[in-house]
Amino acid sequence: APYKMKKKYKGLKIAGITTAMLVVLAGCVYGAGTYYFSNKFFVGTSINGIDCSQMTASEVENMIARKVENYSIEVKARDQEPQIIEGSSIDYQYVPDGAVDKLLDKQKPYKWVQGFFKDTTYTAEENISYDKQKLKDQMMSLNCAKEENQVAPANAYVAFQDNQFVIVPETEGSKLEIKKAYQTLKDAVADSVNEVDFSAQPVYQKAEVTQDDPNLAKTLEECNNYTKASITYTFGDQTETLDANTIKDWLQFDENGQVINDEAAFRQKITEYVAGLAQRHDTLGTNRTITATSGRTVTVGGGEYGWQINQSAEVEQLYSEITTGQTVTREPNYSSYGRVHGENDIGNTYIEVDLSAQHMYFYQDGSIIFDSEFVSGNMSYSDRATPTGVYSLYYKKSPDVLRGKKLPDGSYEYESPVTYWMPFCGGVGFHDANWRSSFGGDIYLTNGSHGCINLPPAKAAELYNIIDTGIPILMFY
Repeated sequence: APYKMKKKYKGLKIAGITTAMLVVLAGCVYGAGTYYFSNKFFVGTSINGIDCSQMTASEVENMIARKVENYSIEVKARDQEPQIIEGSSIDYQYVPDGAVDKLLDKQKPYKWVQGFFKDTTYTAEENISYDKQKLKDQMMSLNCAKEENQVAPANAYVAFQDNQFVIVPETEGSKLEIKKAYQTLKDAVADSVNEVDFSAQPVYQKAEVTQDDPNLAKTLEECNNYTKASITYTFGDQTETLDANTIKDWLQFDENGQVINDEAAFRQKITEYVAGLAQRHDTLGTNRTITATSGRTVTVGGGEYGWQINQSAEVEQLYSEITTGQTVTREPNYSSYGRVHGENDIGNTYIEVDLSAQHMYFYQDGSIIFDSEFVSGNMSYSDRATPTGVYSLYYKKSPDVLRGKKLPDGSYEYESPVTYWMPFCGGVGFHDANWRSSFGGDIYLTNGSHGCINLPPAKAAELYNIIDTGIPILMFY
């Protein structure tokens, strides 16, 4: 039994010594590791994608520098093949600034064992140096920056295509804004990026007008109104239509087919059209040839009767109708009216005043319903002769007082009370003349009126009862 106890004690002693030796050995290994990693990165450490296990800060910086030596950046751009800018062409290099040392200092050397069980990843700002002017020179030598490849963007516009107006979208173009492009490239190089795509960056000139521009939509609406508008003019039984077939030719387009929004020019086209309407249809002051009651053929020109389009008012209304796309049928705006339309705008109801015969006739629907002798303006005075021409009755009034020119003392050259007054040409008109005992013949040559048509009182009353405003009155010698 004592032998067994002695043997057991000896075994325990050996085990203790062994354990102590292992502890001492482990301590030595741990201490050696702590010392070893006091200036080296732990196993499993990477910086900026470089495996830095067991490397000193200097070794890591050398690795970063070697990586930088091979730096290049690929530049992509619109409508061009990618091009490479080599780091060597811009003196691209890594300049140590202590960033790696700081990362090493953050390590706790006594924790070196952790590196065998987990990876540690760091990102250190690489202090890069390059020649900015050389970078700019390299960029300007790229195809995308060359002048011949600078295509300016084109604005969206309204054009007439396939019988309708449409918005043609803007085009991007390929014209760089050099300062913005250089800044984008410079930022990429400073971050050691290996690729930059200008087409994905706001470095190109943009169109000022895009297809969703509200003003463009308004222009499209206006232009489409031009094709919708249809104005049919009526001239008695005749019609004349203005529609898109004519209106579209009034619009102006540039070399790209874009509508030129020139209101003044468009209004001028409308003005010219209305002037053409007036030229074709106005009859005011034109010559009318008739067969007089006496049987002779007479041409009567001038006067105040006939159709006359009010051109300024018509231009304004037509401009409004066209630009709002209206479809209307109407008469033009008139400043003077006739009784009927057509070549014979007098029709079959009119008054014929034969100044040579000193006799007048009232035709209604082609039949004489009234006639009378009269005395017209005194031919002995140049300012009293009754005017010729075609006129129409202004109004009629009963009774009235006819007055001559007002004299300096406030009185009038003459004052003649009349029972029936029917003016048609300024101060000239039909009226009764109870101071005369005879009418017709040659009285007017030496003893005529101041220009009016003097009628026997009974005839004046008869005419007054059947005449109406607007009746054409033909005055001729």
